[in-house]
Amino acid sequence: MKHFEANFDGLVGPTHNYAGLSFGNVASLNNAAQVANPKAAAKQGLQKAKALADMGMVQGMLAPQERPDLHTLRRIGFNGTDKEVLQKAAEQAPAVLRACCSASSMWTANAATVSPSADTHDGRVHFTPANLVDKLHRSIEPQTTGNILKAIFSDSRYFVHHQHLPEHSSFGDEGAANHTRLCQEYGHAGVEVFVYGQEATNPQAIKPKKFPARQTLEASQAIARLHRLDEDNTVFIQQNPEVIDQGVFHNDVIAVGNRNVLFHHEQAFVDTKAKLAEIRAKLEGDIHFIEVPTAKVSIQDAVKSYLFNTQLLSMSDGKMVIIAPTDCAENPAVKAYLDELLTLDTPIQKVEYFDVKQSMQNGGGPACLRLRVAMNDAELTAINQHVLLNDNLFTRLNAWVDKHYRDRLLPADLADPQLIVESRTALDELTQIMKLGSVYQFQR
Repeated sequence: MKHFEANFDGLVGPTHNYAGLSFGNVASLNNAAQVANPKAAAKQGLQKAKALADMGMVQGMLAPQERPDLHTLRRIGFNGTDKEVLQKAAEQAPAVLRACCSASSMWTANAATVSPSADTHDGRVHFTPANLVDKLHRSIEPQTTGNILKAIFSDSRYFVHHQHLPEHSSFGDEGAANHTRLCQEYGHAGVEVFVYGQEATNPQAIKPKKFPARQTLEASQAIARLHRLDEDNTVFIQQNPEVIDQGVFHNDVIAVGNRNVLFHHEQAFVDTKAKLAEIRAKLEGDIHFIEVPTAKVSIQDAVKSYLFNTQLLSMSDGKMVIIAPTDCAENPAVKAYLDELLTLDTPIQKVEYFDVKQSMQNGGGPACLRLRVAMNDAELTAINQHVLLNDNLFTRLNAWVDKHYRDRLLPADLADPQLIVESRTALDELTQIMKLGSVYQFQR
């Protein structure tokens, strides 16, 4: 039986804009109110995904959320026609309207946590959508995320879908952005590493002082229970609160793992030595911990370039490649480090740079754009094949973007009622292209 790690990238939605909604995300705050280009953003994401498919990777696409989210606006008291709801919200609660128009679902590393069948007691792949309770604009995503995942991974012989965790800060869950799976081969049992920012129910535990810790230990433990993991194949590590306060809002901004490699910054974790020893004890075979020293790459440079929000992938020859944003090539310290890394005796032997600036300016790099799902060939055959990227789907999706997306969008434009029509028309057509059924509120 063959095994793969598939990457499912989020399509950038038609309302992609820079509203500065993510407190703790330096890029999001710094670029607030800039002019966004939804068409360019969607095409940059598609181009990156297609390049990976051409490299031989299993590459899928995930549909965006319905935005503007009029359902949420109605829940909080805005009534009337769609146009009236939008206009009232724009006049009375513009910040809420901006949250209900966010295209942040493009960062599918935050969409869910996935445990492959090789790790779970029942031998099935488990999915839990993230509740994303720390941010209003993201907390409205889980239901639709679950609908989309169920439309793709629908065969209950192979896949299990859980409800998102309780919507309370004690169970703050930001999905795979704080979860890394290490293994020797994708089909072999591995160690699932859960990284949390704070222990919510322990007032004495250390936590950040400036920015929020979005992932709790309690949430990570709950996911492990739901996914039927056990102590032998789980490790819980606390993220360094000091780096969270410097803009490292998720673990995938300071560390990335693939198979038997963990690529991380020197300051990434609390109690690093003991926790790496625990991983080594639980994962049989060789493991490579590649630690980037502060003297070579500062936290500021790591955050600015998103060195660790890169994709770390295994090529057909067993070597690994880093898929990095062009921002890494433009940062002298980071570029020097990556050049040096390729001369070292590690599995990482190649770096490929991609332009994803529309995403980067809103606080997400290449790794934010994808959800990883390790599967065997039977499981891969059982998914909705219409979401797997090939030449035909790539051409159709590019044409779809050209047909429906604007090339200029400001936060003020979110009050335009025509945006509702444009977005719903686009998403309705997309569900037909990808054979997803009625996953959106407006379709039901």
